[in-house]
Amino acid sequence: MLYYLFDFFDQAFDLPGARLFRYVSFRSAMAIISSLVISIVWGDKIINRLRRAQIGESVRDLGLQGQKEKEGTPTMGGVIIVLAIVIPCLLFTKLDNIYIQILLISTLWMAAVGGIDDYIKVFKKDKAGLKSKFKILGQVVLGLFVGLIMFFHNDVVVRMPVTEAAQNGYTIVKEIDLQDNEGVERSYAYVKTGLTNVPFFKNNKLNYRSILFFLEDNSDGLYWIVFIPFVIFVITAVSNAANLTDGLDGLAAGVSAIIAMTLAIFAYVSSNALFSDYLDILFLPKSEELVVFSAALIGACIGFLWYNSYPAKVFMGDTGSLAIGGVIAVLSIVLRKELLIPLLCGVFFIEALSVTIQVSYFKYTKKKYGEGRRVFRMSPIHHHYQKLGMHEAKIVTRFWILGILLAILAIVTLKLR
Repeated sequence: MLYYLFDFFDQAFDLPGARLFRYVSFRSAMAIISSLVISIVWGDKIINRLRRAQIGESVRDLGLQGQKEKEGTPTMGGVIIVLAIVIPCLLFTKLDNIYIQILLISTLWMAAVGGIDDYIKVFKKDKAGLKSKFKILGQVVLGLFVGLIMFFHNDVVVRMPVTEAAQNGYTIVKEIDLQDNEGVERSYAYVKTGLTNVPFFKNNKLNYRSILFFLEDNSDGLYWIVFIPFVIFVITAVSNAANLTDGLDGLAAGVSAIIAMTLAIFAYVSSNALFSDYLDILFLPKSEELVVFSAALIGACIGFLWYNSYPAKVFMGDTGSLAIGGVIAVLSIVLRKELLIPLLCGVFFIEALSVTIQVSYFKYTKKKYGEGRRVFRMSPIHHHYQKLGMHEAKIVTRFWILGILLAILAIVTLKLR
């Protein structure tokens, strides 16, 4: 909203400083500062209100060190994260931007799904929470929404030379003439396409239609047959993996902040014609607003750590973990970096994989030997290290370091092919 207000002041009154709001860098800085302030200043008030409402964590005794001390710690603290994302975005982004609309709806939708889950756990005293089929249904609905908007909306496009678009049979939304770096005028097209970037390969672009071998070269409009189911899978997988990761003080919030920083870099280079051309990645018009959104997400996660770091005064609950996971998945998809998720979200991936291995091996050995056996002392894997006697603060710090390493490797894929 402030963007439009200061744009009006600049045009009507030539107000000094008003033009600052035209710069993504300035609005991103304001977004991260305001999200930090909201998290820290309002966080304490929200925690006290949660405590007065007796919205506390009920802990099942699993024999973990320091576990019982967490009994009664306020949960549903994800409300702090959601507010710290949404309010700065309302203030500093262009609200008519389709990417911002997708991300805001995704944030609120997944927070609502997680909030219902937390409500059932806390007030209905049902530790299982929202039934899995309803939780998955919520994730599937979001995946359908994101996939259909990306397929049908004319602002979700890739810019490329007209000749390339015509040769590949892409659906051209509009054509423009621009001067390149050498001052030569060239014709570019905004196209609807199922293209995405593939890490580590020299020819680093994949079209989802190429997975369907029966399609002709001019059948780009049918890429949704693969794309939409894949979007649903990615959103479901990442949001559930983030939920599994939220098991130690500061773990999910810290790892998510690192991922958000990386996505902010990807958003910046993907929205800049010079950088995208130099790095040979897809140029996504109007995606610069995602830098501002990513900044708000970074500030929200770091600000939440003010109260969630060990020993935690509040837990994010499913309200926060499902929202963060869903937002990271959607942000990766709209930036066409979804194939980087196993690397970028490697900590989430490892946590989810440890649970899958543990459950699968237990069922297999129980069927074969009549007695279930375990690979890990406990899953997700952060509890395995707790069982080995490692302090949870050390586990969290080491997972953060691993997250930073994976983030650097993800950024390196921009040039390493």
